[in-house]
Amino acid sequence: MTRQATQEFHRCNIFRLPLRPEVAHGGTGVIEAVRIATGETVDGGCDFIDYAVVPAGTSIGDHRHRLDEEEFYLVLSGIGTMRLEDRTFPVTAGDLVRNPPGGLHGLVNAGPDPVRLFIFQLAAGQENSTCGTRGTSR
Repeated sequence: MTRQATQEFHRCNIFRLPLRPEVAHGGTGVIEAVRIATGETVDGGCDFIDYAVVPAGTSIGDHRHRLDEEEFYLVLSGIGTMRLEDRTFPVTAGDLVRNPPGGLHGLVNAGPDPVRLFIFQLAAGQENSTCGTRGTSR
């Protein structure tokens, strides 16, 4: 059963949205971010959609989400170092990283330019999820 979104969300330009400063999950320095949508503004199994700018020398601190949440980072620009549990690896524009339910993760800006991220969190294990279903028209 699909719930009706309380506010309609159709379109935005993420590069024109007003950003707010924040220290993300105890990370180093101040990043800027905006919450684009929440579960209240979309009908799917999405908890939130964010856009974030991680300036040079800053980070999103290591953190975990609940076991019923999985988060994805899509790197739009910049160079970073991503942590997933005990592994670290470089990320750059075009990389999509899945942070699994309950998984430890964080991101450090490893370059001179800002890392720009599209971040979305889905409700894990939803019975009515159609993400990745072949033949589904959208």
